[in-house]
Amino acid sequence: MKTVDIYTDGACKGNPGAGGWSAILVFGGREKELFGGEAVTTNNRMELTAAIEGLKALKEQCNVNLYSDSQYLVNAINKGWLENWKKKGWRKADKSAVLNDDLWKELDELLAFHNVEFIWVRGHDGHEYNERCDELASGYAEKLRTEQ
Repeated sequence: MKTVDIYTDGACKGNPGAGGWSAILVFGGREKELFGGEAVTTNNRMELTAAIEGLKALKEQCNVNLYSDSQYLVNAINKGWLENWKKKGWRKADKSAVLNDDLWKELDELLAFHNVEFIWVRGHDGHEYNERCDELASGYAEKLRTEQ
């Protein structure tokens, strides 16, 4: 299987507010930038959407290193929260409903197909791809905000 690096970020102007997401796919010395957004959303939804859209862009099953500055996203996978939510019928430990379960379910389907390692990177710390993702996501969110 091919190994692809995916860098993701989400941004929101207000929370909730206008939001943007971005993903940069890197494979074999080539890069592909993806971005989009929603007029009214939350930062966490944009972080999840970035990961989903990055994985959906892959045309075949891959090994993926997915880099994100979202602890919400990375911890949910690496600390087993997602698996526990599924076992508990999409409920958290306190029995309240999991927020953004529609996106978590979509991401879970993609994780069943691809072999994905989630890697946390510190945001706004000079990491080239993280900074580029932030610019794309923030730029799209700002565009949506000014259109309203």
